[in-house]
Amino acid sequence: MSTNPPAPAMDGSALLDEVEAFHRRFNIFPLEAAYVAVTLWDAHAHLLDCFDSTPRLAFLSPEPGSGKSRALEIVETLVPQPMVAVNASASALFRAVSGMEGRPTILFDEIDTVFGPKAGENEQLRGFLNAGHRRSGVMWRCVGDGSNQQVQEFPSFCGVAVAGLGSLPDTILTRSVIVRMRRRAPNEQVEPFRQRIHEKEGHALRDRLAAWAQSVRHLVDGVFPELPEGISDRPADVWEPLLAIADAAGATWPERARTACIELVNAAKTSDKGSTGIRLLTDLRDYVFNGIDRLPTVAILDRLHSLEEAPWADMSGKPLDARGLSRMLREYMTADNAPIAARNIKAGGSVMKGYYASDLHDAWQRYCPPPAESALLPLLPLPGSSEAVSG
Repeated sequence: MSTNPPAPAMDGSALLDEVEAFHRRFNIFPLEAAYVAVTLWDAHAHLLDCFDSTPRLAFLSPEPGSGKSRALEIVETLVPQPMVAVNASASALFRAVSGMEGRPTILFDEIDTVFGPKAGENEQLRGFLNAGHRRSGVMWRCVGDGSNQQVQEFPSFCGVAVAGLGSLPDTILTRSVIVRMRRRAPNEQVEPFRQRIHEKEGHALRDRLAAWAQSVRHLVDGVFPELPEGISDRPADVWEPLLAIADAAGATWPERARTACIELVNAAKTSDKGSTGIRLLTDLRDYVFNGIDRLPTVAILDRLHSLEEAPWADMSGKPLDARGLSRMLREYMTADNAPIAARNIKAGGSVMKGYYASDLHDAWQRYCPPPAESALLPLLPLPGSSEAVSG
């Protein structure tokens, strides 16, 4: 009895090269690392059940016309079960994830209309995007008629890519691979995307990605790839699935993926500075205290307001004041595990409320990125700042 010869193994590295080349035809990304990350994200969407978490992919820019929607459009042709959402409600999304045949990959354009400064809060959608980052993520809802209500669990684990102006809530940013898009320069040219023609090419690549994904499932299922030095916690959750895909593809992809991981994680630290609270702590360390052991609140606020690229001079239309500074800093603890609070400072024969670097030091070590190599010169010490302090 004759048997058919086994099908030749698919070359995953060459396939990912083709997917990357497809993006390069229509997308201009700001960094080479972004092409690597987006290509791996496309592939990982075909293997979600192999991972404990799935990173969000975020195309963000400060201005329209920067190629965000086009990037999302190309991703749409390459991922399984794409579901394009604009202004979709959280209820619609989690019902789609739990009810469709096959888990959708949600592509959310104009995300700034949901989380932008004029949109207000949208806690349900934020909760959906946060919960769906991990395999165990679910949404709980009451289902039924009238008083006959039952609590029902809705799975929310799914791949999500978003595009929008500005930024995103910190809880979503830290779960994302972030691509900061820019308008194309005159010397940057891309091929026009013709949906009737090029969508078929993308779908052909998508089908090959799906077939390759099934062939390497045993190589990525439950595997925890080696992470670059210094990548841990949330960045590790974001990058582990992408690195596992790269390792399965082989050739140059494992090295390229780890280089991209380091570059994009460091870029996110530099541009976002974490939450607003971490931004405040970092600015206090680098630009306000910077060698001074104590400062009155009025001097701290004056220095914060003078930082041109910082938000402190315009917090929802008003500058940060003493009450707001106190409220933000009390969220963090001193080394003695007491909330950071203003204390009395004696200076020039008077007593003023202010803050001590020693109270902030523990929070600086725990939350802030490494200090910049070149910081501002220290402020001149206040007259009498070495005098005794009353707590």
